[in-house]
Amino acid sequence: MALSDLLYPDNPKRRQELIHLHQELLDCMSTNFHATNELARVLNEHLGCTITYIQMRKSSTVKENCDIIIQAMSEIQHQVQKIDSDMKEKLEPVLYQKLYDIKEPELEKIAIAHKVFSLVLGEVTSTAGMVAIKLLGSNLITLTVSKLVSLLAQIGASVLGGISITILGLGIEMILHAILGAVERNQLLTAVTSYEKHLAEFKEASEKYQHAIREVTSLVRRQVQ
Repeated sequence: MALSDLLYPDNPKRRQELIHLHQELLDCMSTNFHATNELARVLNEHLGCTITYIQMRKSSTVKENCDIIIQAMSEIQHQVQKIDSDMKEKLEPVLYQKLYDIKEPELEKIAIAHKVFSLVLGEVTSTAGMVAIKLLGSNLITLTVSKLVSLLAQIGASVLGGISITILGLGIEMILHAILGAVERNQLLTAVTSYEKHLAEFKEASEKYQHAIREVTSLVRRQVQ
C-alpha cells in the first residue's frame, strides 16, 4: 500500500471513482461521435451537404477528440446556415418569414422548403423539406450544438484534456498517473470533484443533443417506411 493511502485512507476509493468517471466520459464522447455522424448522414443524403464523417481516435487525447467533434459540429452549423441563406435568397420575404412563423401549418412550411431544394439541387428526396424545417425550426443548431461545443472546449482545456483515450487498458496506476499528472495523490478529491462537475454538465448537454438528432433521424425513417 502506498504511503499516501495510509495517510489518506479514502484514496483507493477515489482512484476507482476516477477510473469510473473517465470511462463514463469516454462512453459519452463515443455516443456523440455516433450521433454527429447520423446527423451528417441525413444532411448529406437529403439536403445535398458534404459533411465529413468523424471517428474517435483511441491513440489521441481527450482534447484531440473533443476538437474533432467541435470541428464536425462547426461544419454542421455552417451547412445549416447555408441552407437558411439559400431559403432566404430563393424565397420572397413573406414566404421566408412563414418558415419561422409558429402559427403557420408545418405541412405548408415543408412544401415551401421542398420547393426551394428542388430549385437548388434539382432532384431531392421527399424528406428534404421535412429535414430542413426540423433543423431550422428547432434549437438543435442555435442552442444545443453551441452549448455542447462550449463544454467540449472546457473539457479539452481542463486537466482532463491531456488524458489519452487508450489508458483504460493499462491498469489503475497508469490511469491515475495520466489523469493526475503533476497533481499529488492527496489531491485526488479535488480531481474527482472537477471530473464530476465537467461530466455532469457534459452528459446533460449530450443527452439533449442526441435527443434532437434522434428526432430528425426518426422522422426520416418514418418517411422512408
